[in-house]
This record gives sequence, structure tokens and C-alpha cells, in this order.
Amino acid sequence: MTTTIIGFPRIGHHRELKFATEHYWKKKIDQAELLKTAAQIRQNHWQAQKKAGIDLIPAGDFSFFDGVLDTANLLNIVPERYRQLHLSPLDEYFAQARGFQQGPETVKALPMKKWFNTNYHYIVPEFSKDTDIRLVGHKLFDEVEEALKLGINVKAVIIGPYTLLKLSRFIDGAKPRDFVDKLVSAYSTILQRLADQGVKWIQIDEPALSFDVDAAEKALFDSLYQPILAAKGSLKVLLQNYFGDIRDIYNDVTNLDFDGIGLDFVEGRYNADLIKQNGFPADKVLFAGVVNGKNIWRNHYTKTIDFLTNLNTQAKVVLSSSASLLHVPYSAADETQLPSDVKQHLAFAIEKLAEITELDHIYHNETAGEAALAKNDALFKNVKHPYNQAVHDRIASLDEADYTRQPARDEREKIQKQEFDLPILPTTTIGSFPQTKDVRQNRAKLRRGEITKEAYDRFNEDKIRRIIKIQEEIGLDVLVHGEYERNDMVEYFGEKLAGFVFTQNGWVQSYGTRGVKPPIIWGDISRTAPITVKASVFAKNLTDKPVKGMLTGPVTIFNWSFPREDVTPKESVTQIALALQDEVLDLEKHDIKIIQIDEPALRENLPLRKSNWYTEYLDWAVPAFRLVHSKVQPTTQIHTHMCYSEFGDIIKAIDALDADVISFEASRADFTLIDQLVAAHFQTEVGPGVYDIHSPRVPSESEVEDLIKQLVTKLPVEKIWINPDCGLKTRSEDEAFASLRNIVDATKKVRSVIHEPNSVV
Repeated sequence: MTTTIIGFPRIGHHRELKFATEHYWKKKIDQAELLKTAAQIRQNHWQAQKKAGIDLIPAGDFSFFDGVLDTANLLNIVPERYRQLHLSPLDEYFAQARGFQQGPETVKALPMKKWFNTNYHYIVPEFSKDTDIRLVGHKLFDEVEEALKLGINVKAVIIGPYTLLKLSRFIDGAKPRDFVDKLVSAYSTILQRLADQGVKWIQIDEPALSFDVDAAEKALFDSLYQPILAAKGSLKVLLQNYFGDIRDIYNDVTNLDFDGIGLDFVEGRYNADLIKQNGFPADKVLFAGVVNGKNIWRNHYTKTIDFLTNLNTQAKVVLSSSASLLHVPYSAADETQLPSDVKQHLAFAIEKLAEITELDHIYHNETAGEAALAKNDALFKNVKHPYNQAVHDRIASLDEADYTRQPARDEREKIQKQEFDLPILPTTTIGSFPQTKDVRQNRAKLRRGEITKEAYDRFNEDKIRRIIKIQEEIGLDVLVHGEYERNDMVEYFGEKLAGFVFTQNGWVQSYGTRGVKPPIIWGDISRTAPITVKASVFAKNLTDKPVKGMLTGPVTIFNWSFPREDVTPKESVTQIALALQDEVLDLEKHDIKIIQIDEPALRENLPLRKSNWYTEYLDWAVPAFRLVHSKVQPTTQIHTHMCYSEFGDIIKAIDALDADVISFEASRADFTLIDQLVAAHFQTEVGPGVYDIHSPRVPSESEVEDLIKQLVTKLPVEKIWINPDCGLKTRSEDEAFASLRNIVDATKKVRSVIHEPNSVV
């Protein structure tokens, strides 16, 4: 055993799982058909790994929606409100992820948050004093059995108890320590059952060890693993970390009775220093994460082999990915339209399997590795990224004034209140409206050359006319054009900017069945023509109400693309910010007075250790956002939007973006962010989302009214906006329009009882 990976993409080579699951939700197929499709996908993935020469192949990394939710359901961590729906186990699982609505019966979904520093989202488990942790599920064992029957050398995979506790929500006074004994018992039972199945290794994922770990958390970790490892019997236990290093708890981990320790040497380069400073136990196996599981560039074999050699450890080394490969597309072989000079440098999941195998041959001085090393060295002598001197000159000329908007925000706020004369609690949406089948077909026809660009634009203009009229009828105060021309909020902008290239099939799971196709940053970035101006101006001319211009912010475009590894993130983001600044000023010149610059991914790339937040990220990410809008007039109102991350701990940095209005995802997390805003004396006007758009539920008017009343008792009325928590792209029109009508009607009811700012409803 010398090679493995942490995990593999779940959605299938051609997104088969997405389509089958959505057909199941729409009752086009039954559960048996869905399970059959899933089993075939798992089999294909295992066979692909075996064919590539991977020795130890994960089972249990597959999921219908999310691996954390899988673990919670395996361990009976299911809130009672979902059990009371009396659904099948699979439908109960989906109800937790998506919410449930059937006639008068309605239950909200569990909160959803970003998975560490990625664009993947996990479902947040909920612990209460009544949570009865015990092993009740069989998904892990069933999938292990499937793999064993296929002759796969199986490594069982599960989220670890420490990470489970760190990522969960605790209510009713429950605390993580309350569940240690039951978690120990449940995980011990899991180990015993896997050993009985004949499994040799279990991979227990503990990415939360990449966070800061204090003395109390060390004690929690030890109290979990000392008894769990005592129950492992003949089963070998791999403690797998990723997304960073384990500096705070390295000695605890190496002193415990783990058989293997998996370390990330891509994002966690400091792990190498830990080994050099402290040694690595010779009786344990080092699972070395040296192939990047989150980016799509070829591994430079010479550098990787030199790195491994310099580790100078006497332990057995197994080569692995740095993280699960679910964060990259399936195969670069599917890309037939990329320029060859770009494609030759790409490694998606399938190619990364080959890279691990080839590195293994080289590392062990096998003959098969000689040709691979020579070919790889030649490749890295032939990298030619497009260079734009004007972009570099523009960055070199920037000074502090370029990042500072005048006048100050409180003065702008007075000017804008007079400029727009909006009612209290102004209503708006985040931007996109449902991308219905005909919208997608229209885009596909243009792509296939079946219609002209003029016909494509006419179709979208008809859609804009219709959605402006519908928004007026619903009664929204600030309108949007619907974004019918956009395939994706990042890909669309990348297509309009020099420096990006695009895949045909580079889909990556974001959450559930939602996939994104990240652009690839290949050269220097600049704007060569207006991007959003035409559609925004067309919409503005259809109504007397304000219409927002809609942009994706520089940090989000960068974070949701595959970045270059030869330039710093700061440099790439600054290039994007200057390109977007040109767009913002163009919109303003065309009399678009409200401009929303979305930054849902601002927190996503925040270093996992707090000590690095400002020195390695926020010190340039926040100024980059300010650079985009710093030159607009005081009468132009700048909005931004953020969602599905824990923003409470960077509220001051968010306020420092110097936007005029910020909308947050809040409804799914029960408005917990509001108290944090109040405590931090947040100054920006704010629109906490009152409608969870990632659930098919339609919130009732009374439900929304209650949420708005919560807001006005905690925040100054003159600073509150009312909106959904995200764009409406993924919802049906019936769901979206009904929800917006309820939002507007609820807002009007609350307005009717407010007689002056700061009054108590």
C-alpha cells in the first residue's frame, strides 16, 4: 500500500447523480431507480481509482447531499421536528437538507454553511439536550460491502467526532462536552462493525484540527480519541487532516494510538516544519497530501519528490491528495475546446489519480517513473501565461486615495435618503430570478449556433420586460433586471474579462445537486468591453423605480475560479478589482444609481487560523473591494451581498468594506447574525435575508412578518432593508413570486404600525 486519495467527486462523470436526484425530488423516478443510479456511480468511481493504480480506495465519501449530514444521520442526530414528518429515511434526510412543505405542514431546513475555506457547503447538525447519539444508520457499512464485493481494497471514510462537534449547532443549553461519552460509544461501535466486515483501514476526517486549538479543545480531542482508539482492535485508524496544518495539536496526535496520520502539505506546508522539529513516529504511516486536491494544475514532480525527500522521515509514506478531490472536476480529457497550451497543464480528478501513481513510481525509484519525470519536467519548461504591461502599470500607480471613498458613509447616507426617497424597510431582491427551462434552452441554442446573438438578446429583453412588470405588480421598491443573460455569477464575468479560460464540463459540487463550473485564471486580467451596462440600462428604461446594477465582486470571482499558482492572490484580486471599477463607473455614467457588488465568498478564503486573518488575507481583500467602488459619486448607492458563512467574527472587516448597504443570509440561521451586528455597532445599512431561497418552501406572510418584527426591535428602522437571503436563480417562478408577494405584504403590514424610526413593533 503506497497510494490513496482522501475522497473522490460524488456527482458522477456527467453529473448523473444531480439529474437522478432532481428527478426523484420531482417524482419522475422512484427511490429504487435513484439508489440504482447511485450504486452505479460508486462502482464507476471505485473502478476508475483501481484502474489508475490507487492502492487504498475510499468508501463512504459518496453522499446524496452532504457528508456531514450523512454522519449526523448515521449517529441519530436528527431533530425531532423532522421525525414527526413520518417520512422514509431518505426523504427525512432530504427534508433536513432542503426543508419540507406539504399542504399546511412545513419545516425549515437545517442551516447550511461553507465547508472550511472552500465553495462547498455543508449542512449544520443540530444538538439539543434530547439528542440521543447512537449508531442507527447503515449507509457506511452498505457502501463498504458494495466495494468489498467488487474486489476493492477499501478504506472506510467518516467525519470525525471532534470536527462534528466543532461544526454543529447547540441549542437548549446543550454543550459539546455533554456528548463525548455517547460519541465514543458510537464511534467505537463503528470501528468494531467495520473490522467485522474485514476492513483494514478507516479514515477519520478531522479538518477542524486546522483551526486554532486551545487547551480546552485539546482536552476534548483527547477525551474522544483515547477511548475510541482503545476499541479499534485489528482495524487500523488513519487520522486525516486537510486545509491546513495541525501545529496546535501535533504532539497530541502523534502520541495517540493512530496507525496513520494524514497531513496536508499543500495548504499546510508548516506540517513539514512540525515533522522536522518534532520527528514523526516510525511506527505510524505518514499519509502525505502532496497532490493539490483543490486546484487543477499539474503537479511539478521534481519539486514534490524533493519535498518528500527532505522530510527525512523513517516512517512508511503513502502518497495522497491534499484534500478530497470533490473540489475539482472529473476529467480534463472531456475538455475538447481548450487551447492545447492550456489543457496540457490541467489535472482534474482522474488526472490526479495518475499523478499520485506516477509520483509513487518516481519516489520509489521504479523504472516506470523515469519517463513520467522527464515528461513532467519538459511540461514545466513550457508555461506561457499572457502578460499585460498596462495592467501592471496601473497597479503600480495605485495609492491610498484610490481605496478611499468620499464623503464618509454617514454623510453619504443622508444624501442617498434624499436622492431615492424610499419608504422605510425598502424591499428588493438579491439579483437573479429563476433560470427557467426556456432561458437555459435559449442559451444552449446560442452556444450551438442555432440562433443569432440578436435573437438571443431579444429573448432576454422580453424576459427583462416581463420580470420588471412582475416586480412592479408585486410591489418591490428597488428592482433588478433578472440576470437572464448570465449562466453563473462568476463564469459570466470571467467570459467578459481578458485573462480567463473556460471548460465545457468542469463541474464541481457546491451543495446538494448544485454544481458550478469555475473559470480558470490563465493570464493577466482586464476589462475589454462593458459587461452589464446594456441589460441594466434596458431594464432602467422600463420603470420609474430604481433598478440595481449587478456585479460579482473581485474576491468572489477569484475565490470561485481556479487561480494561478505562480502569482499571489492579492495580485490577481487587484487586477479583477480594477476591471470591475471600470464597469462600476460605466454603470454610473449610464445613470444606474444603485449598484450591487456581491461578495458571498469574502469569508471563504479566510485563513483558518485567526492570527493569519489580517496578515494573509483581510489586509488586501477588504481594500480590493473598496477599490472597485471608491470613485463613485455620493449619490450612487453601493450594495453588497454575503451568504452561508460565519460572518460574526469578521463584522468589523465587513463594515470596513465601506458599502452603503449589505444584505446577508440570515433566515436559515435563525437571525443569529443580528445580535452580532448590534454588539459590533455595525454602521452599514443592512438587509438580513427573510426568505431561505435554498429550500423549496414558500414562507407564509405571517412568518415573514414575525421575522421583520424581530429586526425592527433590534436594529434602527432607517437602516433595515427587506430581501431574500440570496438570488432566486434556482427556485421555480411559482415559489419565487409567491414568496416575494408574502415578503412585500408582510413589510407593508409592519410599516403600517411604525410611526417613527426606532419605534417598537
